Amino acid sequence: MKSLKPSIRSLKPIFKTNHFSSQTPPLHDAGPMASLLKTRSVVRFRGPDTIKFLQGLLTNDVRRFDEPVGDEKSSLVTPNVPASSARSLYAAMLTPQGRFLYDMFLYEPPRTNEKLDTSGSGPGPDQDEVVLLADVDCSVLDELVETLKKYRLRSKVDIENVGEEFSCWQRFGADLHKRAPLPSSVEDPVASSVGWGGAIDPTGSSCSQGNSIGWQWHTDPRLDCLGFRGIFPSNTTPPMVEANTETEEENYLVWRLERGVAEGSIEIPKGEAILLEYNLAGLNAISFDKGCYVGQELIARSHHRGVIRKRLLPLKFLNESGTEVEQKVAPGSEVIASKSSKKAGTVTTALGSRGLGLLRLEEAFKGSGNLVIKGQEDVKVDPIRPEWWPAQWSSEHEPYQAAG
Repeated sequence: MKSLKPSIRSLKPIFKTNHFSSQTPPLHDAGPMASLLKTRSVVRFRGPDTIKFLQGLLTNDVRRFDEPVGDEKSSLVTPNVPASSARSLYAAMLTPQGRFLYDMFLYEPPRTNEKLDTSGSGPGPDQDEVVLLADVDCSVLDELVETLKKYRLRSKVDIENVGEEFSCWQRFGADLHKRAPLPSSVEDPVASSVGWGGAIDPTGSSCSQGNSIGWQWHTDPRLDCLGFRGIFPSNTTPPMVEANTETEEENYLVWRLERGVAEGSIEIPKGEAILLEYNLAGLNAISFDKGCYVGQELIARSHHRGVIRKRLLPLKFLNESGTEVEQKVAPGSEVIASKSSKKAGTVTTALGSRGLGLLRLEEAFKGSGNLVIKGQEDVKVDPIRPEWWPAQWSSEHEPYQAAG
């Protein structure tokens, strides 16, 4: 399979218009699906200072990659993520002022001493070499690499765009993470992080590790309900992806929108977004005790102040009768209270009858029919409280607490 990376120019309309299709696909009961994420690319970090370098830049605790697999006594784990699955990690990079710049998923290849070289006749690369691969937003790839290199200074770390060699995939579907429970006879501590439906399939596991790269499916480090994510060589189709389960990336976007999860530097506005308002603490992207990193001050201040008055919410766009409508609602549209015309927030992402919006919680949960689109008052906005939210997030009058 050839690499299908689109140009940056062709990516932006995906998130700035509603022209994926004429109808939003119904996915709440959909079975297992897999999507090649054309909007994501891959950056490789390699060198002895890799962990130290990323630790000073990212919001999450990258030191977990230095820990033994399955060390359940680890104190470095962020909410919801057991130490045994700490081989994938979600994090963000900030401006010095603490605003969002980029997000990335970090993955560690299997231990190289378990692998042969590409010919299969000798040992693999130096087992002490530190290598991490990052799944990043394709639309800011060049800018991201350039920014990382500016911070590198004397650090011994190579930063390389390997987007032609590797592709990012997502496997998702209704209750996918709940299926095929781990057999009691299996004691592999990393089994839950391998995307084989939560259990070990000996044939599949062998297949997943049957090349010099050895990449596997990992539980999505943000939320279990998002399914599994992984990086795979671009000339192969990942294990568990059958012809009748592969679907357009549009469907993965809808899956995320329904759960109130933004991704990338367009959905999370670069240079503007505050991470706690976009719920990245609940998505396991932030460590509040890791030490200093670029932009940490705003995150720490917002966290300890204790009140988040605006949050990103999934939205439904409805007509007067309460039926979902496929009208064009543009990102950036104002959401207002129908009676007072007071601004309640802004639509950040829209696709057909679904979207995401950054709304003031005081207005968002006042009651059905309270909100409409400014200038399109016939379009009602129905905010939805995601099932994964902590109870205290529902009201601005209750203090924010970090998950876990």
